[in-house]
Amino acid sequence: MVEIPIKTERAWDKDTLIQINALRPGKVYNAQNLHKLQRRPEIPGKRTEYISGSPGRSPEEKEAAGRVVGEASCAPPLQMKIPLLEYRMQKGQKVLLPPSARRVNVCIGWNSTNSMCDVDVSAFLLGDTGRVIGDDWFVFYGQTKSPDESTFFEMNGNTDREVICVDFEKLNPSVRKIVFVLTIHEAFQKKLNFGMLKDAYIRILNRDDQKELVSFQMTDYYENVISMMIGELYLHNGNWKFHGIGNGAAKDLAGLCGLYGVQVSD
Repeated sequence: MVEIPIKTERAWDKDTLIQINALRPGKVYNAQNLHKLQRRPEIPGKRTEYISGSPGRSPEEKEAAGRVVGEASCAPPLQMKIPLLEYRMQKGQKVLLPPSARRVNVCIGWNSTNSMCDVDVSAFLLGDTGRVIGDDWFVFYGQTKSPDESTFFEMNGNTDREVICVDFEKLNPSVRKIVFVLTIHEAFQKKLNFGMLKDAYIRILNRDDQKELVSFQMTDYYENVISMMIGELYLHNGNWKFHGIGNGAAKDLAGLCGLYGVQVSD
């Protein structure tokens, strides 16, 4: 059984830092000095944000941090530059990965038209039944790697919003498919949907040389869905293939867990 941490506040991730630095040109915040404004709890992957009333800071630090967060949250959504997608496939197309690609980086990015859209990336590791082989075989912000350590988040990506690494040689042989999904946090409560997103893409890179193997960019953005199965890696006749999906569902992250057989604790 998996517990999905409540994300009542958002982390200061790479995009937030860029946005803050644009608002404060005289001061550059980065991974080294961010701790002066924010201390994350020791829960790997759990997203939290500095709250102005948190203990352990001077009144000046609290006031400055709260002001910066407030300005960043009111600013227009930060637009990322979409990388060159060299070997772009069509929706529904399936492409065989070369046998030499034993480790890959699954790189995902997007832009939004609504600053309230907090998008999460997750990966479900499925068996022959189309369901996870166990509750722990679900990689997301609250559980950042699979039990066999074959599938995990890369935290220092510079070009893409999220990167998930997959090592096929470490992968549990019971896993036959890995589905990558995007979900909008608190979409039901805030009335958000995928019609507010654009430029969403997924690209598969050979981890050893960082060369693109295949990529897929979404063209359809639906107002009646809040999650998107953007693509999947699957095993076919002993070889790994990539399928560009781009289909959505009116389910949040907990709903997708139910779809793929993950038991979520209340």
